[in-house]
Amino acid sequence: MEEVEGTERKWEVSWGVFVEELRKTSCLAAPMVGVSVLQYLLPITSMVIVGHLNPLALSSVAIATSLTNITGFSFMSGMAGGLETLCGQAYGAGEYQKLGTFTYSAIISLLIICPPICLLWILMDRILILTGQDPLIAYQARKYSVWLIPALFGTAVLKPLTRFLQTQSLTLPMLLSTISILFFHVTACWTLVYEIKLGETGAALAFGLSTWLNVALLGLYVKYSSTCAKTRAPFSRQAFRSVGKFYRFGVPSAMMICLKWWSMEVLTVVSGILPNPELETSVFSIGLTISTLHFTIPYGFGAAASTRVSNELGAGNPQFARMVVVVAVCLAGTEAAIASTILFFCRQFVGYAYSNDKHVVEFLATITPILCISLFMDSFQAILSGIARGCGWQGIGAYINLFAFYLVGLPVAVVLGFVAHLRVKGLWLGIVAGSLVQSSLLSLVTLSIDWEKQVIKASKRILDRSTEEDEEGE
Repeated sequence: MEEVEGTERKWEVSWGVFVEELRKTSCLAAPMVGVSVLQYLLPITSMVIVGHLNPLALSSVAIATSLTNITGFSFMSGMAGGLETLCGQAYGAGEYQKLGTFTYSAIISLLIICPPICLLWILMDRILILTGQDPLIAYQARKYSVWLIPALFGTAVLKPLTRFLQTQSLTLPMLLSTISILFFHVTACWTLVYEIKLGETGAALAFGLSTWLNVALLGLYVKYSSTCAKTRAPFSRQAFRSVGKFYRFGVPSAMMICLKWWSMEVLTVVSGILPNPELETSVFSIGLTISTLHFTIPYGFGAAASTRVSNELGAGNPQFARMVVVVAVCLAGTEAAIASTILFFCRQFVGYAYSNDKHVVEFLATITPILCISLFMDSFQAILSGIARGCGWQGIGAYINLFAFYLVGLPVAVVLGFVAHLRVKGLWLGIVAGSLVQSSLLSLVTLSIDWEKQVIKASKRILDRSTEEDEEGE
């Protein structure tokens, strides 16, 4: 009888902890989802506004947006993920001043890599022409990319600022700021493009202005808000000393994001050599757009999971960190089921949001079931990647992505698409195969985590008593 009562009390305690963690994670995730979606809409808004100029402007801006995202903005965002480990664990450990120091280190580190990226953008037209792109489109794409350079430097400051706030669960200021910036960007972009008649150059300038305005708003909040009083830190030499530590987490964190993104872009190019390339590329691109838009939602959940895991590890609470994983996976499963179900039942007409061509809409409907599976995998991958960043084992995650998409996903896509003649269906099945391997390996690593050991590593890392092995989280 006593054993039964003890089991019931333990269940009540566990259930209570689960519900409380569900509340904390959901309250953190909801604003982060909003921030993620709104940030994604900024470059899309520029492309929509420019698209009304002429087909040349739309094509060049679309190519430039894709390439600048791949080579610059996504890499910046990924590298800033290193702060999810450092700042998140420092906050949990009560080492509040180190959040400011680590953030300065991240800003310095990102600014250092801006010049090489700028050089790549300046030479973009030559690179595009070498790949067979139309010279006129290549020139216009380079022009747009060059005018995006101010936004790149702004991003080098903005991304660390957002992680600084995220790891303290200060997500509402980011959400309000991002909403304001989106309204400003729409107005500024339209004004510069059509009223001042700067064309696509105006769209790039508007994006730069929006980025720096966001930096100013968040910077003022950090400087004057009482909520950041404990974590504000004066700039010191320690910021430079911590650059190496930041790179050890930032670079593999960027690889986790970019490796999959790059593989998708490779397949977009490959789809252009399939039979009937106009139809195949259109359908593949639309599917990729749907997948990317959806990913902004679980990415917000992943950011919340990363913050909660890193905070609890820093605070020395392995059991609570483990509970965060359980809650986050449940949220991912729920979100994935809802998103996939909605897309599946809308498959017959979702294509009309992107094209009026009946053949495109019907072809997209045939691959939607495969796309639904891909969305399902993406939700779990976003959560598991967030947990990886919270623990500090981004390096393992990068190796997993390299294996999953370049040794499994891409080869399977090419074989099914060309050898098995499944065309776009084969390419998407390759993506699903890579995502399945990625999620499976990330799940195995997560299940094998020794949470007590992770707490010890977090303590050593934050108190500067770690070896390189500890800092890599291996």
